[in-house]
Amino acid sequence: MMKVEVIEKLRYSDADLKEFEELITGKLAQARRDLQHLKDSITRKSTGSDDNVSGLKSLEDGADALEKEQLNQQAARTQRYIMQLENARIRIKNGTYGICIDTGKLIPKERLLIVPHTQHSIEAKKNKR
Repeated sequence: MMKVEVIEKLRYSDADLKEFEELITGKLAQARRDLQHLKDSITRKSTGSDDNVSGLKSLEDGADALEKEQLNQQAARTQRYIMQLENARIRIKNGTYGICIDTGKLIPKERLLIVPHTQHSIEAKKNKR
């Protein structure tokens, strides 16, 4: 009987890493554009006009404050996403990209293509619940 040995990959190939880096670079560029748009929107909300009638003004002030808070929260999430993408690029450079920090196994390529900044395999995520 013939013995079949399965060798588990320990890291992604240079070609795979280049593909991931290009994907991350594109997502970073889009996220930076999104963040700038959010910052511009927040600035516009801060310098709004005062041409409202007093009764309507207080209602609009409340709505504007809520919208500004939502924009600030979205900007904070976008900034965290940018940082995660930048950290993923660092992991590509130092050779640790695509390796689950919990299991030490290679994260499936399909998952990395969807969530390129992840450091966890699905298996590890399920075990954390």
